[in-house]
Amino acid sequence: MPKYAKNQSVDFKNAIERVAIVGAGGTIGSHIANALLKTGRHTVTTLSRKDSGNRFPEGVLVASVDYDDEATIVAALKGQQLLIITMAPTAPRDTHSKLVQAAAKAGIPYVMPNGYGGDIDNIKLGEDTMLGPVAKANRDEIERLGMQWITVCCGFWYDYSLAGGDARFGFDFDKRSLTIYDGGNTKTSTSTLSQIGRAVAKVLSLNELPEDENDNSLTLSAFLNKGVYIKSFVVSQNDMFDSVKRVTGTTDTEWTITHEDSKKRYEDGLAQVKVGNMAGFSKMLYARTFYPDVSNDLSAKAQNELLELPDESLDESTKVGIDLVKELQLRVERMAA
Repeated sequence: MPKYAKNQSVDFKNAIERVAIVGAGGTIGSHIANALLKTGRHTVTTLSRKDSGNRFPEGVLVASVDYDDEATIVAALKGQQLLIITMAPTAPRDTHSKLVQAAAKAGIPYVMPNGYGGDIDNIKLGEDTMLGPVAKANRDEIERLGMQWITVCCGFWYDYSLAGGDARFGFDFDKRSLTIYDGGNTKTSTSTLSQIGRAVAKVLSLNELPEDENDNSLTLSAFLNKGVYIKSFVVSQNDMFDSVKRVTGTTDTEWTITHEDSKKRYEDGLAQVKVGNMAGFSKMLYARTFYPDVSNDLSAKAQNELLELPDESLDESTKVGIDLVKELQLRVERMAA
């Protein structure tokens, strides 16, 4: 049965105002936190270990927790309306489940689980990259505990992936080298970190429920237990390289270019992962997504217009990515993931 705001209790306010974030100092979490704060509609609280040295966006409230003491997590989440989980791949595997179970005990109705990537309906890609079954299990646990989820399907993070070294989009800016998968013409959907932040803020700034049966406006409830599909660009490696050359003022002759078969590169990365060398994970993930005989173009599903997201400049986003190189090189633990 549809739920309407008119049928709620007298103290019900038809808005998501209190949001908790795990990882508000991280790559994607900081962009989401900043975008939420920018709306002026949300109080953002981050969960943080007491001994953490993480820095958070100005305006974010900090709740200290002990991840080995569920009571501290439940206490931090009490009164929150939605929990956003953003975690690095290096986080302990049981952390997500601990957070979700605590959220259920704290009475939180909605969770945005960890997993800001490709199409959740692309089962084969999810299986081949090992990300799909984990993300599905996370969503299933949320439902099993009586809550509802919203997840972001955005493709690769454009600026982050461009800056992330040879294992991602193939660029090594220090060496001025590029590894191209096959012929470099396979296109894939990507989203900038800023666009992802804007999309989450847009969805969480909607009314929670329709006012009544005559209210046809877009509400948060329309996205429950579904993916929010967005994109910034649908590009090939050759498209990216053209943009990089424009931004850096370089030509082909100034770059060392090698070609690799995407399927062989995927198998090589997978073999590394299977023996515990997680340096192969990014290699496997990106090579698999650039297979020449598959499409990872999310344009048909993208809800940019619905969410009134802005069009972006590829070259400006490329510059942001290049400027991000040095910062990512300082995060050795992320680069190894």
